[in-house]
Amino acid sequence: MDYLPLFLRLGGARALVVGGGAVAARKVEWLLKAGAQVTVVAPALGHELAARAGRAELTHLGAGFLPAHLGAAAVVVAASDDSQVNASVSVAARERQIPVNVVDSAELSSFIFPAIIDRSPILVAVSSSGEAPVLARRVRESIEALLPARLGTLARFLGARRSAVRRSLSAAARRPFWERLIRGRTASTLLGGDEPTAVRLFEEELREARRNAAGTLDGEVYLIGAGPGDPDLLTLRALQLLQQADVILYDRLVPAAILERARRDAERICVGKQAGDAGKQAHIHELLVRLARAGKRVARLKGGDPFVFGRGGEEIEALVAHGIRYQVVPGVTAALGAAAAAAIPLTHRHHSHSLTLVSGHAATDESLDWRSLARSQQTVVFYMAVGQLPHIVARLRAAGAEAERPAAIVEQATLPAQRVLRAPLAGIASLALRERVAAPALLIVGEVTALAALADAAVAAPQSRAVRAGAVA
Repeated sequence: MDYLPLFLRLGGARALVVGGGAVAARKVEWLLKAGAQVTVVAPALGHELAARAGRAELTHLGAGFLPAHLGAAAVVVAASDDSQVNASVSVAARERQIPVNVVDSAELSSFIFPAIIDRSPILVAVSSSGEAPVLARRVRESIEALLPARLGTLARFLGARRSAVRRSLSAAARRPFWERLIRGRTASTLLGGDEPTAVRLFEEELREARRNAAGTLDGEVYLIGAGPGDPDLLTLRALQLLQQADVILYDRLVPAAILERARRDAERICVGKQAGDAGKQAHIHELLVRLARAGKRVARLKGGDPFVFGRGGEEIEALVAHGIRYQVVPGVTAALGAAAAAAIPLTHRHHSHSLTLVSGHAATDESLDWRSLARSQQTVVFYMAVGQLPHIVARLRAAGAEAERPAAIVEQATLPAQRVLRAPLAGIASLALRERVAAPALLIVGEVTALAALADAAVAAPQSRAVRAGAVA
């Protein structure tokens, strides 16, 4: 470890910045945010620093740097465009044992500015020890994407209630209470922007913790859409709740890469159904209720979106019937993910004016309006279509769909093994059979699948292999 990470309290302390340009302005901004009294030494100031000086946010000394300028400075930053001046600042500061940062010169610096994620009072600092600042910023962006925007609000909310918890709970009970609180309903509600409800939930949880020596609270269920497969397509809210969940009930088609984004010590239970598992859904309902009543935070992780052929509505009915709290997190449904990954626009003002999503399992349902599905100038996406593909094609053809109507199958959408098969409707089933297409795969029927430029783009995409009427491209 080349540097010891520290957080300096600079409220009211003097900070000296040498240089008046854009780089100096960025350092001045952070110092002012930390409450420092900033003095800038530079013959002239750029527009941003001049504006701050005009508002009396800083003191400007219009001169070249002299060691005497250091005075009682707590920290010094050299950000001029003259390397000799920056070196002089470094030498003078080190002689006086004042922490100094020389921009873009780690060897002349006794401290460096990290890439900062500001959710005050929560701060996260990322450093590459000056070796790769661009990489440090990339890491900062990745971490920042995982941190809720209202995390600072949550920290202040909890800080304001520490005394109440200290008065109400023993020392042994406080830590488990705080851990459950920040992972549970109160925190998630506050992060969602509903502070009045969060206040009420906090008071309820504190009362229940007082009643229960073990600090056990009622659990809740998160119905989370896992998206079409690529873990990078998970929503931020999904990632946050996966990190909170004690137990994860997941479908069999949820990739391992997505499960790896969950809390490491969470219990994982596969509840994926195979064809013919008629009683499995009732078992899932029973598990959700039982685990939540035991005080667990349960993530019900479902491929795609919970409310698009995901039976999320049925699971909500079961939870409501038993008084279990729940949250729903939408996911990128398979039709959207597959179409985007295959460069197929689901709607297009010249080719498709509507979009219909149909379950492939409903292919034998006589209540479906097959004539409507067979009409042109629209896009129809059949989910779970592999096992019913010949029947779907036959029903569409019998209802009036032209044999040459464009169609495509997207297999393993958004995953490294993705394939896109294109053929006229009359030949798509035989092509799928010849290419041994397996679930998960979607059938997309409509003129949009034949757009030549987009087809070429899909073939060129490194993660996708396109198949056209038996020819592999």
